[in-house]
Amino acid sequence: MRRAVDWESVADELYGLRPDRFTAARNERALAARTAGDQVLAARIRALRRPTLAAWTSNLLVRERPDETRALVALGEGLRQAHHELDGERLRELSRRRHAVVSALAREARQLAADAGQPVGEDVQHEVEATLHAVLADPGAAEEWAAGRLTKPLSAPVGFDAAATDAAAHRPARRPATPEEAAKAPSRSPGTGTARKAEKEDKEKQRRRAEEEAAEQRARRERIERAREEAAMARREAEERAEEHQRAEAERQRAQADLHDAEQRAAVLAEELQRAEERRHTAAAEARGARDRARVADRSARHARHRAEEAAERLARAADDR
Repeated sequence: MRRAVDWESVADELYGLRPDRFTAARNERALAARTAGDQVLAARIRALRRPTLAAWTSNLLVRERPDETRALVALGEGLRQAHHELDGERLRELSRRRHAVVSALAREARQLAADAGQPVGEDVQHEVEATLHAVLADPGAAEEWAAGRLTKPLSAPVGFDAAATDAAAHRPARRPATPEEAAKAPSRSPGTGTARKAEKEDKEKQRRRAEEEAAEQRARRERIERAREEAAMARREAEERAEEHQRAEAERQRAQADLHDAEQRAAVLAEELQRAEERRHTAAAEARGARDRARVADRSARHARHRAEEAAERLARAADDR
């Protein structure tokens, strides 16, 4: 009895495989769905794209380290909330944790890939780090990553305050005022809101400036990410072309071997044909000689009979004369 094919389980299975095993397994599952009569499911399975090495490594981290996955998602939620509330102290604290956690998780993902039999280089580790930064920046990216089915690395959206978080982390912490400074400071009575307004405007300027810096840094990172992705795509295409060349070369070698075997067989058959032709000529010559000898023997036999008849006639006449 054929087991039913389920898209969710197939997708989980496929994105848990190493990229070099993905395509063959996907085609096999699609064929099983088509054989079972579910053409829609077969088309959905065929549409699944093979993950890049960086995407597979990021998926592997999700599958093998679920606790760290949840912790990173929670850290991203805290960062976004602190930025929204302009909580500088919390931004500084979470930013320090962000750098340490992302670096540690990217290294761990690289080690997991090696343990799974697919070593990856530093470029893949950098792409994993970019994916983790995107998870911290965007709840949508966090949800997509946590599903464990990425096909390519993620990048944080332009305008997110990853850089703004860095800027907040570098702002000097506000120290308590000394008694002298407190005495000189203007009164913050409820009736005077000028200082509060100025402080609010200053914070708004700092926020806009931080967002502009974040956008510039994000644009630079996106250019780098695009270049990396294009390079990765070029490498994958080169690998596919190399595989095609290897298959074509193997087919050429097999065809050459078949041709060589056929030529050798033809040579053997030609030699056998030549020997058979020679035997035919020899047999024909022997047959002609036998026919000639038979004719000579026949003539000799007739002559002998003729002489015997003549001798018999002479004997008969001699007997009559007596």
